[in-house]
Amino acid sequence: MTADRRRVRATAAFFDDVDRQLPAERTADGRPSAHDFQVFELLGVVEAFATQFDALPELIPGRPEYRILIAAGRIVASYSVVGQLAADGAVELIELEVDTDRGWLIDDDGGD
Repeated sequence: MTADRRRVRATAAFFDDVDRQLPAERTADGRPSAHDFQVFELLGVVEAFATQFDALPELIPGRPEYRILIAAGRIVASYSVVGQLAADGAVELIELEVDTDRGWLIDDDGGD
């Protein structure tokens, strides 16, 4: 680990959020599973918090130990993750909100 890279760990609450918002199995209509999120999105989340923590916006103005990452996903429309700087210098991922509505990608009316 270099000085420019923070350790990142996900809390039980973060994984509870994953399981609450995404099904255990991928659905027939293509909705991703909790496992899909962990495989396709989580590594990017960890990398962002590990390398860009200080550049991410403060979740609460004046509280720099809480940062938020809002991003478009690869398999979900978007997500937001809250990270908290722990006493040991690691970042703990403490909260996740997922938007799986990708309807804006599909032109349902057949038009342009």
